[in-house]
Amino acid sequence: MKKVFILIVLVLITTINAKDTNSTEHNRSQKEDIIKKQVQEQIKREEKYAKEQIFYQGSDYNLSSSEVNEKSLESIKTIEPDYDFNMDDAYSDEQ
Repeated sequence: MKKVFILIVLVLITTINAKDTNSTEHNRSQKEDIIKKQVQEQIKREEKYAKEQIFYQGSDYNLSSSEVNEKSLESIKTIEPDYDFNMDDAYSDEQ
């Protein structure tokens, strides 16, 4: 009877140990998958950042077509500001 009890206990311990080993391996593989996914997402973010930096620095863009010709500005008439800005009528009680 004692031998049967010991045998059952050993089988139970072995089964539990095998379950723990499988779950540990499963958790490890899940963690590795999560890490790989996070690394891929970070790589995508860094690629996007590098692309945006090229745009912001503007070294690859030719913007000379949007420059203003200073000689053409000489022919434009200067508009003098009107300093007579009276708001008394706007705040009067009579309307």
